[in-house]
Amino acid sequence: MDLTEPSANPAALIDALKRALRRQGMTYAAVAVRMRLSEASIKRMLSRGRLSLAQLLQLAEIAGTDLAELARQAKGTARLPRMLSIEQERALAADPRLLLLFHLLVGGRSVDEIAREFDLRGTACTLLLARLDRLGLIELLPADRVRLRVAQAFAWRSDGPVRRRYGAQVLREFLHDRFDGERTLLRFEVRELSEASIEILRRKLQRLSAEVTELAELDADLPSERRHSVGVALAMRPWVFSIAEALKSKHEPDRARPASPGGSRAGRKRSVGRPA
Repeated sequence: MDLTEPSANPAALIDALKRALRRQGMTYAAVAVRMRLSEASIKRMLSRGRLSLAQLLQLAEIAGTDLAELARQAKGTARLPRMLSIEQERALAADPRLLLLFHLLVGGRSVDEIAREFDLRGTACTLLLARLDRLGLIELLPADRVRLRVAQAFAWRSDGPVRRRYGAQVLREFLHDRFDGERTLLRFEVRELSEASIEILRRKLQRLSAEVTELAELDADLPSERRHSVGVALAMRPWVFSIAEALKSKHEPDRARPASPGGSRAGRKRSVGRPA
């Protein structure tokens, strides 16, 4: 059974299977032991969606579910939009409290948890929820329960209202840290790479970004006290340190350089840590 076929709705079905495995507390390593395969094989299997029917049935059994239930869950999430409209982003960008509430709901927080932690209680919280409902971002249910009307793995528009308003501030606050505490990591590498290597690196970073989102979706079912807010920044662009540019020989043959002072060679920055 090749789940890469469009009709099989691979992404939603695999996501439902991963969530079910996570609820059972099953890691890739534990699944590998049960299926007598390597951990790397399990990761490839679930990332590419190439499973035999027997493997899919076995994984469903390990996850404590069956194909019918997985298909039901997949159908319920497959049609959810993965990008917000300009109007929805504009409304969120204009109201920090509305943006925060939406962000926390997407992250799996309950309304009660949010109300207690951020002092959004009573009428104030209800009004914000009603606005999210009118915007088509959530469905407001009785007793202030909600159902998301966008995919948890939605993406902000690269040049949309939210990133234009908060993008620079987020990066400044995020990088204003020594990155020497628990759950932190900062690496910065500048190397000269071929076009082929640059493309390989770009794809690896894209896959890593997707894995971050995937882990967040899986962990959304865990109690909030078992989750930690973690920021992850991935970046890659042509770059040469300004000092190196300034010291280059005036007799050096001209090379294709970008107009900005940022530089002209391939580099990469990856940083993981706590928000400031």
